[in-house]
Amino acid sequence: MPAIVERRHLSAAWLLVPGLLMLALLLFAPLLNLLDQSLRVYVSGHVGAAADASYTTQNYTDFLNTAYSLYIADTFRISLIATVLSVVSGSLVAFRIAREPRATIRKLWLALIVGMLFLSALVRVYSINLLFAPAGFLRGALPLIGITPNTAAASEIMVIVGMVNQLLPISILTLVAVIQNVNPRLVEAAQALGASRTQAHLTVTVPLCRRGLIGAFLITYTLSLSSFVVPMVLGRGQVIFMSNLIYARFAELSNYPSGSALSISLLLISLIIVLFTARITARNWDAT
Repeated sequence: MPAIVERRHLSAAWLLVPGLLMLALLLFAPLLNLLDQSLRVYVSGHVGAAADASYTTQNYTDFLNTAYSLYIADTFRISLIATVLSVVSGSLVAFRIAREPRATIRKLWLALIVGMLFLSALVRVYSINLLFAPAGFLRGALPLIGITPNTAAASEIMVIVGMVNQLLPISILTLVAVIQNVNPRLVEAAQALGASRTQAHLTVTVPLCRRGLIGAFLITYTLSLSSFVVPMVLGRGQVIFMSNLIYARFAELSNYPSGSALSISLLLISLIIVLFTARITARNWDAT
């Protein structure tokens, strides 16, 4: 009997081989090639590094330059603001959908949100750009918060709005199922004991949904860090993300080693953030 079970496990393991080969071919091989290219010496005027170029770490040490640090700081700061806004507003909309008693209305909400994902990202970005154009109604709102149009601060606001537009549907869809799993009678019990509706939501629903909130935060944050179209169109050259720098290194300067080093750095920093957040939250969950 154990021999039969072992043979079944072995045959099942062979089914993983095609998937693992595709994963190695489409994911790990390009990353290894990118890593190798990032450690090569670049000669000005060439397209990428030569096959026999020597290895160097200069492509990474160049990031210690102040200009690079400003771009990196802007990328992570603006992405964090957009992510927090997306998760907070997304949780409110998801709560409204999850607690909707009418199934038809709930399905219409979900259809609208899923439909936003099918709409071209470029169309959505340019529609926001028109809202901040001279004839757009949001342009007049900038002076009300002390921001002059056509400045770096105005471009930053536009990028944040564009990123929230991209991230909000993902955040909502991630949190709807999480909130639906929370028994609404727990909130009703808290209200029966004297808590207000807001207090019951913050002390019962939010703690029970914290795993989903952290998951939504990590998903949207990693997506915002790699955002390319939004800062390119709405940033107007005043807000530049690392993804835009990577594009410039590859497409405009043909400096593949520098672009590869930027790509690897962005990947590593994103992984560190995800692992650090997961470790901290897991430790807190174990403690409670």
